[in-house]
Amino acid sequence: MANSNLPRRIIKETQRLLSEPAPGISASPSEDNMRYFNVMILGPTQSPYEGGVFKLELFLPEEYPMAAPKVRFLTKIYHPNIDKLGRIASIF
Repeated sequence: MANSNLPRRIIKETQRLLSEPAPGISASPSEDNMRYFNVMILGPTQSPYEGGVFKLELFLPEEYPMAAPKVRFLTKIYHPNIDKLGRIASIF
C-alpha cells in the first residue's frame, strides 16, 4: 500500500479494513488502483439472501469523503433499490 498519491485517510481506513474485517464481508484494494476495491458479501443468515455470495465493486472518488463511494453489485441481485446494472439507487 505504497501509493503516495492517496490521502492518509484512505490509507488508514484501508489498513483498518484489512486488519479488522467486518463479519461476512471481505474487501481488498486493487493493486493497480488503490481507490478501487473488490468486495464480497455473504448473504445474512435468516434472510432471503442466506447462502448467497455477492460480489461488488467499490470506488472512492477524488472528492472522498465529501462525496460518497460509488458501489455496484457485480452479482445479479433482485432488490427494489438495485437497478439492472447493479447500481444502488439513490433516494436523494
